Amino acid sequence: MTHILVTGGAGFIGSHVTAALLAAGHDVTVLDCGHPAAHRTPPQAPPGAVLRRADLRDPAAVRDALRGVGAVVHQAALVGLGAGPQDLPEYVACNDLGTAVLLAAMAEAEVKRLVLASSMVVYGEGAYHCAQHGPVRPAPRDPADLAAGRFEPGCPHCAAPLSPGLVGEDAPVDPRNVYAATKVAQEHLAASWARESGAAVAALRYHNVYGPRMPRDTPYSGVAAIFRSALEQGRPPQVYEDGGQRRDFVHVDDVAAANVAALRAGAGFRAYNIASGSPVTVGEMAGLLADAFGGPRPRTTGEFRLGDVRHVVAAPARAAAELGFRAAVTPADGLREFACAPLRA
Repeated sequence: MTHILVTGGAGFIGSHVTAALLAAGHDVTVLDCGHPAAHRTPPQAPPGAVLRRADLRDPAAVRDALRGVGAVVHQAALVGLGAGPQDLPEYVACNDLGTAVLLAAMAEAEVKRLVLASSMVVYGEGAYHCAQHGPVRPAPRDPADLAAGRFEPGCPHCAAPLSPGLVGEDAPVDPRNVYAATKVAQEHLAASWARESGAAVAALRYHNVYGPRMPRDTPYSGVAAIFRSALEQGRPPQVYEDGGQRRDFVHVDDVAAANVAALRAGAGFRAYNIASGSPVTVGEMAGLLADAFGGPRPRTTGEFRLGDVRHVVAAPARAAAELGFRAAVTPADGLREFACAPLRA
């Protein structure tokens, strides 16, 4: 088996990935800085892994952590839309500078296998079809339309209603917020490194990940954790827009399994959607969670965030065909478990 370095391996997704790699027989070293956006207490690695607490932007620390390593699983990142424009420098520094330092050190150490935690946010809006113009990519939504409750994007050519579909990995990237832009940059950096080094990169485009040990309600939390925190406090989940925005909620155990499978990916850069294959609306997800928790019914607010998109639903066939990965947890079963699962303090 391989000695694997997991960056961000003490975080929500990273800790599950680390545990899955250990269960598969790998030796694992975790490199985690304990960023306050993800950790309110000192980071801890899963039992059996070695923890190195250091910043990914520190070249000496990264070079030291790579000694004896055969592959890197890169989970470390600042996630979510953040609190506002003041987060811009930290997002770029953590996500893109950190990745650049890591790749440079990997080239020096001749470590030629990388599994990169990417995201569905690289797509911007998902796939849409116009009855008259066929496949189209809608423009960013107009704030005036959103304020008036017109949430569905129209055809960019004729403004007719669109039918949302499945977005595949070959769709053009179209980042529509700062976090998305940093994930696109990570992919481009990794692809360039792979070409120059003759290395293998599997970029796993996670869809909406949820599960035990999600961080509680912060500006960086996923929507599932935000809803769950509201239910714990006896408040109805506040669903933005009209609740009809479609997403694919994928359980963190499935994401961890995908990372283990991705170690088998071939040379070069290849992107993979990591999703459940069972999309639901955000309103439906909130209702499932409230039912499982036994808490108040969700409330649709009509509020919106300019960085959000309307529908992003994955085509998961490539991961199944090339990595042998298929999600095992349905949203109904996973959300029922998540309603009572422990969250990160």
